[in-house]
Amino acid sequence: MLYLAPILPEAIVGLGAIALMMVAAFVRRGSIWTHWVAIALLLAACVALVGAPQEAGRVFGGMYAADGFAAFGKVIIFLSAAVAIVMAHNWFERDYEHGAEYPVLILLSALGAAVMVSATDLMMLYVGLELQSLSAYVLASYRRHDERSAEAGLKYFVLGGLASGILLYGISLLYGFSGTTGFTGIAVAFAGEEATSIGLTFGLVFTLAGIAFKIAAVPFHMWTPDVYEGAPTPVTAFFAAGQKVAAILLATRICLDAMAPALDAWRQIVIFAALASIILGAVAAYGQTNVKRLLAYSSINNVGFALVGLAAGGEAGAQAVLFYSAIYVVMTLGAFLCVLRMRDADGRPVESLASLSGLSQTRPALAAAIAIFMFSLAGIPPLFGFWPKLMVFNAAVDAGLQLLALAAAAATVIGAYYYLKVVKIMYFDEPAAPFLRPRSPLETGLIALAALIVSPLGYLLIGPLGRLSANAASVF
Repeated sequence: MLYLAPILPEAIVGLGAIALMMVAAFVRRGSIWTHWVAIALLLAACVALVGAPQEAGRVFGGMYAADGFAAFGKVIIFLSAAVAIVMAHNWFERDYEHGAEYPVLILLSALGAAVMVSATDLMMLYVGLELQSLSAYVLASYRRHDERSAEAGLKYFVLGGLASGILLYGISLLYGFSGTTGFTGIAVAFAGEEATSIGLTFGLVFTLAGIAFKIAAVPFHMWTPDVYEGAPTPVTAFFAAGQKVAAILLATRICLDAMAPALDAWRQIVIFAALASIILGAVAAYGQTNVKRLLAYSSINNVGFALVGLAAGGEAGAQAVLFYSAIYVVMTLGAFLCVLRMRDADGRPVESLASLSGLSQTRPALAAAIAIFMFSLAGIPPLFGFWPKLMVFNAAVDAGLQLLALAAAAATVIGAYYYLKVVKIMYFDEPAAPFLRPRSPLETGLIALAALIVSPLGYLLIGPLGRLSANAASVF
């Protein structure tokens, strides 16, 4: 039992998913009890994480770490997955879409993401990443009768397979020139005479390129707008929140653990990806007319800021990444919960920016919530979204990356335009057709909670969240 303690949360989610799939085969389709059981499993896994000791525990021969860093990321992932399941309750229109497959796929994807943030070995890393990805491919095309959803799944699968091949090639080079798949052994190789090996350098580049695809960092972002637009909105929310955070934390662990001695080599790559993501995410969003595509470019933009923290390196950089990731998830899930409320009088989903015209007059509460999330995503004070950006910039300045911090801050001003454009449409344009009135008090409560967290009241969380992120980052 002591051996299983470090992987108890994963055991709850994994075994629960298998049991749920088997039991659901004997109940009628259209029943949503499987959704609530899946949510209970995810919350139970979070409780197991909160009660677990924060010192590092290693299982599977040191290939898997159960430390504070992993626990912090897993709580974010599991809560994001739970919200994605809640969102699906009123999204799917037909009984057959309410089958147990959806919550089971979310559970398996969350399990893969949890393995990713705990992996301390290249093989374990790849197992987690593929478990998460294979489930995600199916989720993206879940509404197979919807042409956009099928297209999203196909694009994601093809490009994801290509990225996995690039990652595998990088892993093979790291193993071939270091003689080990463990992060500790790879770090020793980078610190030793092998550090000048061209093979290790190429392995570093290809491995980071494969991970960059999962993060949707530029120049490996091309799949993001189409997949986010075509996938069901609850699935898109999970992709933009839990899945993205898992990939960011995976990149953080591999850079600050396995590749720590090669700081100068990977920092150049991360700085380029950070600036390119911030700038492209800000500029490309200008002409978007679809809300989900706009949020896709917003996620690319926000990934860039997280990478600024990673480029800073060290414990301070890791803390900035963790803090930023936690608040980013709240802002993103809140925004997608609001998108879920965009339905016409017949109950059909509406995603165009024009449909938000004059929303402040027809649905003032929803307009206020969207405005809060937009201002917070833009990092405009006094909303709480400003604080994580400030932490990231401080970490970069302390690491001697003043020019990077300055460039990222300047790009923040550019990116604020399209967030403010959404607010302008809601408050100053003539009203469009009113949306259908909401029927889910739980979704309303989640929107209100997320809005409160990212409002100025969120500054009350600086102390506790700062301590949690600092403790989690102390493993580096």
